[in-house]
Amino acid sequence: MKQALIDKLLKDVKSELAALESAANATHQFATDQEFKAESKYDTRAIEASYLADAEAKRVEELKLEVQILEEVDLSASSKYQEICIGALVELSFNGIIKKYFLIPTAGGSLLEHEGEQVVVVSVFSPIGDAMLGLKAGDEFEVETPKFTRTYQIISFQ
Repeated sequence: MKQALIDKLLKDVKSELAALESAANATHQFATDQEFKAESKYDTRAIEASYLADAEAKRVEELKLEVQILEEVDLSASSKYQEICIGALVELSFNGIIKKYFLIPTAGGSLLEHEGEQVVVVSVFSPIGDAMLGLKAGDEFEVETPKFTRTYQIISFQ
């Protein structure tokens, strides 16, 4: 199941990357096209397009890094170390409700579906992701929210 979740995340990121690369190239061509040279000091189309092209190019690089990070996630680390690590699929109980969480370094906040089950993708940099690291089945942990403290119990992990 974990590999299927990674594959889904990779597919989504690669799709976004391809679309953004195409848009960035088009914006760059627009910004550098001689036909769109400023006609007056108030004509800022080319300058604005170059700002947009730069921002899109930066986002392309971020997405390429995200692909690399996803491809390097060790899905067997939790089994090796017998504790929750990056790449773990964790069942948590909160207020009697059990949900599955997939702990990875990127794409936090995504909601994935696999064979009818919903899985919340949690970044290791989030409060809940950070709190889970190193714990085992049966352990409890707390996460502070602006309104109250949530107590979670780890049901299982793989």
